[in-house]
Amino acid sequence: MLKERVITALILLPLVLWCVFGGQPHAFSLFAAALVLMAAWEWTALLRWSSMAIRMGFVAVVAACLWLLQDVALAQLGPWLVVVAGFWLLLLFWVSRYPDLADSWDTPWLMSIIGLLLLVPTWAGLVQLHTISPWWLMFMLLLVWGADTGAYFAGRRFGKVKLAVHVSPAKSREGVYGGLVLTSIIAVAVALSLAMPVIKMAVFLLISMVSVLASVLGDLFESMVKRRAGIKDSGKIFPGHGGALDRIDSITAAAPVFMAGWWLAGGF
Repeated sequence: MLKERVITALILLPLVLWCVFGGQPHAFSLFAAALVLMAAWEWTALLRWSSMAIRMGFVAVVAACLWLLQDVALAQLGPWLVVVAGFWLLLLFWVSRYPDLADSWDTPWLMSIIGLLLLVPTWAGLVQLHTISPWWLMFMLLLVWGADTGAYFAGRRFGKVKLAVHVSPAKSREGVYGGLVLTSIIAVAVALSLAMPVIKMAVFLLISMVSVLASVLGDLFESMVKRRAGIKDSGKIFPGHGGALDRIDSITAAAPVFMAGWWLAGGF
């Protein structure tokens, strides 16, 4: 398993870096679209749909949404991203009450809408942030990776209180605190390097930490849906790493939340 994870990472890393920093028009947006469309296919499996035509139809709807949004500016997308960020509060409620309220959201039509609200804003947020600057995109991703890394080590060392025992028994509150500490250090370092004024720095740190918490929720939400469907991994497209949805579960919340905050703050 470890060998497969390392080989896959060594293959994907140069491709991702080229798409992000290569300077080729539309390279990153196409890469992100491919990743999101693979995740859309995997989402239909979590919904336990057996019809190939219906599953392909959902992927086609997601693709159409991405195509319609390709030339939309952040000024127009901002209010929509704020609404999507608020939608995660409802998902937080469902995660916190799992499995008691599972029957209320585990319906084909509702999960189809939720899938669209997860995947389409993810692509829009990533592409908008990359358009602003590839380095800002890397910062947001660094927050997600930092939250995961800090949570892993802090959870192993100090983890005692379960975060969501019915959704992801391995996660602890201490792990979340560890992720917040590590990512706050990263965010402070970036703010200081950019010589942000105090008030702007405070807003920047708030948005960054909210995005970190959103990334944790994104991970938990996908874990909840997989647990409900009786599936361990969303797919097997990345050997040793699972499916595309497994790779972007935290980003599905962090990207739109960070971009919503960016829009509200007027940028940094």
